[in-house]
Amino acid sequence: MYTFKKEERLCNKKLIDELFHNGSSFLCYPFKASWMLVSNPQQFPAQIILAVSKRRFKRAVDRNLIKRRMREAYRLHKQQYLYDRLNLTDKQIVLSLGYIGKEIAPYDITKKKMLKLLTQLRAEIDK
Repeated sequence: MYTFKKEERLCNKKLIDELFHNGSSFLCYPFKASWMLVSNPQQFPAQIILAVSKRRFKRAVDRNLIKRRMREAYRLHKQQYLYDRLNLTDKQIVLSLGYIGKEIAPYDITKKKMLKLLTQLRAEIDK
């Protein structure tokens, strides 16, 4: 339930390219979310890619810390906020989360903003 497996990571280059060209996006500071509904059947209702700008955070240690916090917040709340809704409607999405903040946010703020983002994403999907 609270896992984040390899199959949940978005690795397909064609899907990633299509996501950034045809997908919808919105801002939920410090995140920018791009998402797109997909039709091809997958094992999980959502696949996600996490990104942190190399231009803004020069040191890999900082980028990895931010991605680790984003991944943990997503992993703990995806079932309640996203998967339950997607399973009810039999929809599947691909999702990109980019960190656009200027400073490294503490985990509690990252978690709070991730909950807000997942709630907003759920509302976008229901439209």
